[in-house]
Amino acid sequence: MTISNSPWDDLVPGVIDARRVDSAGKWDFFWWISDRAEPALILRLSAGSTEIAPLPKMRSLDIRYRDVPGGRALVILLREPEQQELFETLCKDVVKAGEAASSADDAHARSTRRTLRWHHLLRGGRFDLLSIEEQRGLVGELHFLSHLCDLIGPRAAIEAWKGPEGSAKDFEIDRCLVEIKARRGAARPHVQISSEDQLADVVGTRLFLNVYDVDAAIKPAGMTLTDHVRAAEARFSDADMTAFGMWEAAIEAAGFDFEDDYSERRWTIGRIQQFEVVDAFPRVAVPLPSGVGSVRYSIALDACQPFRVEAAVLDTVIRGD
Repeated sequence: MTISNSPWDDLVPGVIDARRVDSAGKWDFFWWISDRAEPALILRLSAGSTEIAPLPKMRSLDIRYRDVPGGRALVILLREPEQQELFETLCKDVVKAGEAASSADDAHARSTRRTLRWHHLLRGGRFDLLSIEEQRGLVGELHFLSHLCDLIGPRAAIEAWKGPEGSAKDFEIDRCLVEIKARRGAARPHVQISSEDQLADVVGTRLFLNVYDVDAAIKPAGMTLTDHVRAAEARFSDADMTAFGMWEAAIEAAGFDFEDDYSERRWTIGRIQQFEVVDAFPRVAVPLPSGVGSVRYSIALDACQPFRVEAAVLDTVIRGD
């Protein structure tokens, strides 16, 4: 639906084009449109500002930190254009909360807290369940998280889980980065890469891509998403309270709520393929050309086979053996 007189009118998608929300405002809030014509609100952070994690995860929004001209920014982006009118209300409320701050860091904190309040307001009820693909992806991440608990312990494992925070890589373990992808076993042999950063090299680290076949099952086979979450949570039941608190924050940020009913669908995990992302691995090269961003693409698993590694290789790297 096209909204007349919206704050995003006349902004050009896909280029560095943003409009300050209030020319007299104290803080750097901007209206912006992505290269996919998705409306967004940007708060440019002050130099040295500490990023807040985990950020709230909302089905219709993409909330994360990104590089923008002049530094880093908190970006709240709308994925569903039919919700633009409600999104505009949310954005203006976030700006109002931020403008009441006495410092740039306080504006950042207030904006994040106000976004979190919207998150709690809009969650709940049948229509806020994770989508099928979101469930599939979470099952894959939980499986690797549980394996990580066995390798390095619950505290280190939950500290490594960065997916719910919106980080480019799902897991960051010392000098090892792991991206998790879950797919239907019978689907065409491709996986979707949602940003140019997901498979980008990071100096001083080794990067791995784990691909899980996660399929819907018929009862009594498989487990519901809630079952998978409870199985992962059991790994933290005997851990220290800090680790358990981090687990609770992470699973909430991932969009899961124990009050939601996921009993209609059960999941099984089949084949797991692991690849090391090096050299000529099929991926979009970074840095991207000037003016290009928010790249999404797919890679063929057949083309990844020369880079396949045994599970023991990744385990050895994680343990630092």
